[in-house]
Amino acid sequence: MNSALLPLLVAAPLSVAGLLILTWLPLWLSRTLLLAPSAVTLVASTALLWQTRDGSMLSHNVALWAEGVSIPFVVDTFSALMLWTTSLLVLVCAAFAIAVGDDKASYFGPLVLVLSAGVTGALMTGDLFNLFVFIEVMLLPAYGLLAMLGSLRRLKSGRIYVTLNLLTSTIFLAGVALVYGAADTVNLGRLAGAAAESPMVATGMGVIILALSVKSAAVPVHGWLARTYPSTSPAVTALFSGLHTKVAIYAIYRLYAVVFDGDATFLWIGVVVFSLTMLVGVLGAVGEDTTRSILVFHMISQIGYILLGVALFTELGLMAGIFYLIHHMIVKASLFLSTGAIEHTHGTGALNRLGGIAKREPLLALIFMGAALSLAGLPPFSGFVAKLTLVAGAFQAGEWVAAVIAVAVSLFTLMSMLKIWGGVFWGKEPEPRRPVEEPQTEGNGATSVLVRPKVPTVMLIPGVVLAATTLSIGLGATVLLDLSATAAANLLDTSTYVEAVLG
Repeated sequence: MNSALLPLLVAAPLSVAGLLILTWLPLWLSRTLLLAPSAVTLVASTALLWQTRDGSMLSHNVALWAEGVSIPFVVDTFSALMLWTTSLLVLVCAAFAIAVGDDKASYFGPLVLVLSAGVTGALMTGDLFNLFVFIEVMLLPAYGLLAMLGSLRRLKSGRIYVTLNLLTSTIFLAGVALVYGAADTVNLGRLAGAAAESPMVATGMGVIILALSVKSAAVPVHGWLARTYPSTSPAVTALFSGLHTKVAIYAIYRLYAVVFDGDATFLWIGVVVFSLTMLVGVLGAVGEDTTRSILVFHMISQIGYILLGVALFTELGLMAGIFYLIHHMIVKASLFLSTGAIEHTHGTGALNRLGGIAKREPLLALIFMGAALSLAGLPPFSGFVAKLTLVAGAFQAGEWVAAVIAVAVSLFTLMSMLKIWGGVFWGKEPEPRRPVEEPQTEGNGATSVLVRPKVPTVMLIPGVVLAATTLSIGLGATVLLDLSATAAANLLDTSTYVEAVLG
């Protein structure tokens, strides 16, 4: 792929979003245009992965403006991996939204496309201020998606989400201002290693990483995630789970590697905070009684695993963290979509109002179980490789307590997944609340019988795709491990990235 085409990965979804807003199109065409940009990005990111697999990079200054004026777009193995995964998730989640009819809501398609454009820009930019801008482009449509779909709780959750992100964005911008005031630049290439030379730059970057930690829902600033994500529609929850917090995590990896140059002085803070995030998240899931609330707390816990990789900041730790990041994005979206199909069909995600689904719908049960076992870290799924590599990295770095916590949390994760399995799939079918009257074949009367709806097959396809992906990653783990190792090497030695940013 030619580096001059990189800006099109942002411009294409924005252009299609504008077209959907300004013109009336038949439903089938609108749906096609909703899916097309993500499909194109998926193909393009596959090409980018092939080009960067050896550690090389592609860079382009938008509109060929000089460095310092233009937006620098740089793609290495890490950002190419993220582009591939995020485009896959947008494509699959949009397909699920079409299957359940969420896309019929006003401006759903344009909002998703603007969201994906913001994510793509944030993953490619080599400039602090433009990182802030693209994150805001990502967040603005999220406010609309959160408010338009889901239960009535979404209104209260929307206020929390908007307030939290506005405050965090202000903190982020204040950090950018501190860095610019101290270094007279926000270009990542010129900021390489600057935190070690300037206490003011280190302070500004600390403020930025604090803001990103809030956006990634690390403990103790994690409560907003549990109070907002379960309130919107399952399709939007799955979409958010794979994009919002993960872009913040990507930015933490990138900024700490480039600006702090992996300075070991502050790593112990990350080990403590992220170990607590693993533990607090999984314990929070124990007391929940709906599928999505359990999965959201597990999402917090898994964020601790992912961020532990950057806190170790060794080659094995970074490789494990990146592998874990890609694995988690796919698995968590699969779980949200499979349980979301149940919630949409049966009208509830409460464990005590569901049961016996495995007997009636074995394929759905198989999809959930595959993703659940992967989340818990059992072979042959990708979660086993991710956790084994991360625990090995923690032992190698001498962080024994973090490694033990990671293993213990895996057991609690498995218990929580079995809790969902026992309540939703393997449990006893609840008594019907509204029996359906069906005419008898003989006689004049009617009888009340229980007619339980089945999840339409079209709703299962997105979950099948992602569950099959995590199984494929687990069985062919060498491919992703090699790419993650290359990405980790680029973070340990940022000289090539810096040169690419500077053009």
